[in-house]
Amino acid sequence: MSEWKDAKWRASMAVSLDYAGMMSSQLGDKHGLSAKQLKALKPRLTVADRALKLARTSGKLPFYDLPYRQKTLDEILPLAKAAQGRFDSFLVLGIGGSALGNLCLHSALNHYHHNELAPKKRGGFPRIYVPDNVDPDRLSALLDVIDLKKTCVNVITKSGNTAETMAQFMLLVDRLQKAVGKKNLSRHLIVTTDKEKGNLREIARELGLMTFEVPDGVGGRFSVLTAVGLLSAAFSGIDIQGLLAGAAAMDKRCLKSDMESNPAMLFAALMHLSTYEQGKNVHVMMPYSSRLYLLADWFRQLWAESLGKKLNRKGRVVHTGPTPVKALGATDQHSQVQLYMEGPFDKVVCFLRVEAFDRDITIPKLFKEKDGIGYLGGQSFGKLLNAEQAATQAALTENGRSNMVLKVPAVNAYTLGQLIYLLEAATAYAGELAGIDAFDQPGVEAGKNATYALMGKKGYEAKRREIEGRMRSSKRYEA
Repeated sequence: MSEWKDAKWRASMAVSLDYAGMMSSQLGDKHGLSAKQLKALKPRLTVADRALKLARTSGKLPFYDLPYRQKTLDEILPLAKAAQGRFDSFLVLGIGGSALGNLCLHSALNHYHHNELAPKKRGGFPRIYVPDNVDPDRLSALLDVIDLKKTCVNVITKSGNTAETMAQFMLLVDRLQKAVGKKNLSRHLIVTTDKEKGNLREIARELGLMTFEVPDGVGGRFSVLTAVGLLSAAFSGIDIQGLLAGAAAMDKRCLKSDMESNPAMLFAALMHLSTYEQGKNVHVMMPYSSRLYLLADWFRQLWAESLGKKLNRKGRVVHTGPTPVKALGATDQHSQVQLYMEGPFDKVVCFLRVEAFDRDITIPKLFKEKDGIGYLGGQSFGKLLNAEQAATQAALTENGRSNMVLKVPAVNAYTLGQLIYLLEAATAYAGELAGIDAFDQPGVEAGKNATYALMGKKGYEAKRREIEGRMRSSKRYEA
C-alpha cells in the first residue's frame, strides 16, 4: 500500500502558502498589498470562480478532472510493470508541454543521478531521456550513449504535426528499423497523440504501434497528469497513483469559494494585484531544492503561455502578461538576488521551501578554531539551505520586496501532485482576473506556421516568400 493512502500522513503532507511577505504589514504601504485591496478584489474572484466552475461542469476545462481518471492508471500501470527490466533506456520525444512535465517529474521524484545508477540500484527501471530540442549536437550525443535494441521510445504530440517532435520521431524510426528491423518497431515505440486524428495517429495505425491519448481540451502545458507525463513516470518507478492523489487533495481545497481557504485563488489574487496595481510583472519561482528546479521550468511555460496575450476576451488589444523567471536557491543568491534586492520594484519572488529533505547530511566538525567556518560543524546541509532561504526572504522583506513561500513538507509524489495542480488552477484564476483566455496560444501557432513555411511544407509557399523577403531586406542592419 502506498504511503499516500494513510490519512494521517496525507494531513502532514499538505502544501501551504505563506504570503506575509506580500502584505503592507511587512513591506510597508508603498510596496505591500493591503487587506483592503484583497477585499476589493473578492467580487471579481467570485465571478471568476463561478465562470470556472461552470466551464468545468460543462466539460470545457477537462484538466480539472485529470486527478480522477482511473482509466489512465488502469492503462499505464500494467504496461509499466510488464516492461520492468526489459528496457535499459526510455526516450521521450516531445517539446514544450510534452517534455517539461516529464522533466519536472523525473527531476523531483527519481534519484538525482538516476541515469548514472547501475540497473540494480535503479530497481531495474530504465534510464530516462527527454531531449526537448532539435539541436543536432545534442541528439547525436544521445544516440552515442543509448542502445536502441534496449530502448523504448515514447513520441508525444497532440496534433501529430509538431515539426520538432516529428523530426525526432522520423530519426528514431529510421535508426530503430536499422537496429531491430521494421517488424519489431512496435516493441520499441509508443505513441501519445490525439485519440482519432493527425499524422501520428495514422502512422501508429499503419505500423501497429501502441497508443495513448492526449485528452480533448487539455493543452500541452496542462497535460503532465495525463499519459503525456505519467507514462514515462510509471516506467521509471514513480508512484503515479500518489501524484494523482495529491492533485485530487489539492482540488478539494481549490473548490472552496473563499480566497483564504483556496490556495490557487489566493496565489492568483496576489499575483494579479501585484502585476496590475503595483506594476510587478516579473514573477520569480525560486525553489530551495534542486529536485524542484525543473518544476520552476515547467511553471515558466504554464504562466507565460497561458497569460501572455495580445487580445483580451472582448477582442481588444491589451498586450498583457507577466514574465516568469526561474531561479535556484542558494545558487542564484550569488547571481540574481542582487538584482531582486536592489533593482527595480517590478518583481514578486515565490520561494519553494522543503521542510524535510530525504537524505540530509551532517557537516563534519572540522576547523573548530576557525571562527569564520567552525560554527558550521555538526549542523546539516538541509538546515543550512533552509537558513539561506529564510535569510533571503527576510532580506527581501526588509527591503520592501514582494515575496511569498510555498511550503512543501517533503518532496514526494503526493506533494508534487499538489504543487502541479495548485499552479494549474491558479493559472485558470489568473486568466479570468486578467480578462484573457488562459487556454489558447495564438503566438505559439504563429511561430509554428513560420517554421512550416521555412521548411517547405505545402500550402505555406506565400508565407515563405514573405519571410525570406523580410530576411533579405534586414541584412543592411548586420554588423
